[in-house]
Amino acid sequence: MIVVTGATGNVGRSLVESLAESGHAVTAVSRGVSSPPPSRPGVTPIAADLADVDSLIPALKGADALYLLVSGAGAHVDGEALLQAAADAGVSRVVLQSSQAAGTRPDAVSHAPLAALEETVRSSGLEWTVLRPGGFATNTFAWIPSIRAQRTVFSPFGDVALPAVDPLDIAEVAAAALTDTGHSGQTYVLTGPEATSPRQRAQILAAALGEPLEFVEVTREQAREQMLRQMPESVADGTLDILGQPLPEELRISPDVEKVLGRPATSFASWVGRSVDAFG
Repeated sequence: MIVVTGATGNVGRSLVESLAESGHAVTAVSRGVSSPPPSRPGVTPIAADLADVDSLIPALKGADALYLLVSGAGAHVDGEALLQAAADAGVSRVVLQSSQAAGTRPDAVSHAPLAALEETVRSSGLEWTVLRPGGFATNTFAWIPSIRAQRTVFSPFGDVALPAVDPLDIAEVAAAALTDTGHSGQTYVLTGPEATSPRQRAQILAAALGEPLEFVEVTREQAREQMLRQMPESVADGTLDILGQPLPEELRISPDVEKVLGRPATSFASWVGRSVDAFG
């Protein structure tokens, strides 16, 4: 049995569905029921909070693998206690969804907790795999209100291009790491197959919608004010650092999606083709 935490998110929901379709029993862990996990045979939903390890113990019973996805920067999670509870329950394999920035900016306030959690996973005594995705293609869902209301995209750093990754690719790599051999002790950086800027992404969206979209470049401070409504100050500042002044490694297109899945990573245009109805 496989435990998937963060089971209602962009990655977790697709991962639960993929594992269930492949015949695996899945315990889908989320903090609440406002957006329940997929309902299908073989999937058992359980509410638990990773900040309260005791609440997770019922979900771990009978499990042999754990997909660990923590919200925010992971500062609220006691990694050692959580992984000890998993080991005590019989879990032998853990796959951690971390962040590319845990490798490129391990000392940044925004990502140091994730970097520390990576080290805890590696020293846990369990078989482990670490996934380090870059920015998600689904981050453009933040544009939906302004596109629907004004046919306008507001974004900072309009011409800074980064290789956004499709969350479905992350889920497929996660499924492979949880169920196949050969991934133990590996750290995979997950990106898309090409770099696109916010301005280019708006153009791709406009083409898919079949109508023009205006692009308005906002300042870093304007973007920060908006982001602080949804995330802690340190996470907002760390994210803006990456978006505005990416390091060379954050600009690199990683081969790891193709290495694991045997196919190229999904392009932003392909993701838009699958998701365009959300912007209509």
